[in-house]
Amino acid sequence: MFKDLVLKNRSYRRFYESEAVALDTLRDLVELARLSPNGSNRQSLKFYLSAGEKNEEIFSCLGWAGHLKDWPGPEKGERPAAYILILNDKNIANNMDSNVGIAATSILLGAVEKGLGGCMLGNVDRKKLTGLLSFPDHLEISLAVALGKPKEVVVLEEVKADGDIKYWRDADKVHHVPKRKLEDLIVG
Repeated sequence: MFKDLVLKNRSYRRFYESEAVALDTLRDLVELARLSPNGSNRQSLKFYLSAGEKNEEIFSCLGWAGHLKDWPGPEKGERPAAYILILNDKNIANNMDSNVGIAATSILLGAVEKGLGGCMLGNVDRKKLTGLLSFPDHLEISLAVALGKPKEVVVLEEVKADGDIKYWRDADKVHHVPKRKLEDLIVG
């Protein structure tokens, strides 16, 4: 059922790093993004795949969890086994943010179907990463998608009366994500 895929599609930030993700799997996930709806059918998105030697360089350019102020990100052994960088080709189109979200969601839902998990990361040192990976000027990093076999439990819960939506971790490293009620989201 599709709702089950959506419920399993959490922002996982800790992985079994030693469990490899094949480049063919990453290609399959990009194929889902390629086939997804695309504004004006411009198809300006490009994808950089990493499942090995470049992972450390990519990791060094990412910020991991804005609400977990004292957590610098996953430690060695818990880092993603793979990444897909979503790039926008400015020679084709500018400002295709909605397409980036559609592509990333398709990638993550496909990852869940394959028994993987991931996290969209917008906190990217784009200048540094562009230099490390030698991207030409017309390719702009829009988003990083970290992928691997999830090592953490993510629990959805209702937002409490105080309205605080900040996710948090308990002493057992269970990741709690408050979600607003459906009736609080629908207007009219």
